[in-house]
Amino acid sequence: MPSDATLLLLDKGAVEKLLLPQDVLDAVREAFQLHSQREGRVFPVIREALSSGGIFGIKSGDVQSQGLLGFKAAGFWPSNRSVGGEPHQATILLFDPATGRPLCVIDGNAITTGRTAAAGGLGLELLARSNSRRACVFGSGAQAQAQLMTALRMVPALKELRYLTWNRQPDSRFERHFADLCELSHARDANEAVSGSDIVITATPGSAALFDAAAVQAGTHINCVGADTRGKRELPEGLLARARVVVDDREQARQIGECQWAPDTPCEEIGDLLTGKLAFARSASDITVFDMTGLALQDLTVARLVHQKARDNGLGTSLAWPW
Repeated sequence: MPSDATLLLLDKGAVEKLLLPQDVLDAVREAFQLHSQREGRVFPVIREALSSGGIFGIKSGDVQSQGLLGFKAAGFWPSNRSVGGEPHQATILLFDPATGRPLCVIDGNAITTGRTAAAGGLGLELLARSNSRRACVFGSGAQAQAQLMTALRMVPALKELRYLTWNRQPDSRFERHFADLCELSHARDANEAVSGSDIVITATPGSAALFDAAAVQAGTHINCVGADTRGKRELPEGLLARARVVVDDREQARQIGECQWAPDTPCEEIGDLLTGKLAFARSASDITVFDMTGLALQDLTVARLVHQKARDNGLGTSLAWPW
């Protein structure tokens, strides 16, 4: 049996060096297209609450034609904040599908943030009005920041941005990040912020509806990030019935996304829009919603990109991993 096999370890620093926004966007676009063409498989999601107060999940899949196989083990541990840690934790493993041998262990936090933001960017590109000038984001954490940065790149007309926090207090760190990029202000009234926005982004732990359905005006687009587990939600009851709904995966959205609260809501998969299987033309008055639950294929296509770049640039730690 081979005794010279190795396992590559890529920590946070190495991953962050290799993630370029356009590369991530292209990889996520490919993931959705593969899913639409049924060339990439998404296996059943594991997502369970722990007695420790955390939530643990596994998303896995493969692209047989590309020899791509792997999984992401990830979750949310809110108590990490009390010790100065990041509540979101993720680790990705890539495997050789011919032998089952592990190829690479990758810190998954930056990949999760980047691929989710890229998915949001594609949602804006396809669904939001191109002349959207005003946006609001719920949350001020890493994902809210990434979503807002992507929105500024994808919708050049955006000029006025507002953000809302769980404690209704300004977040100086968040504001400093955007100080030279846009007109950013803190909002306290959720309904007022939503009613005055062309684009709404929800990037919170998803414990309850964040605003009233009546606050959403005609023509608004909403990117929903936080609902990715049974029982989580960010949107109010009745809103999906008024909207044109797009999802990353229909079955998954109905199990753990916003669509779990209205599973009979008609919806389309974003991959089918990207491949042209379905045509999508919005009117100026349409309310559109992108229910983002996160696909394993997004993690895998971005992880493959990182793995290849690391090998090309000699990054990471290689360990002997004999058979």
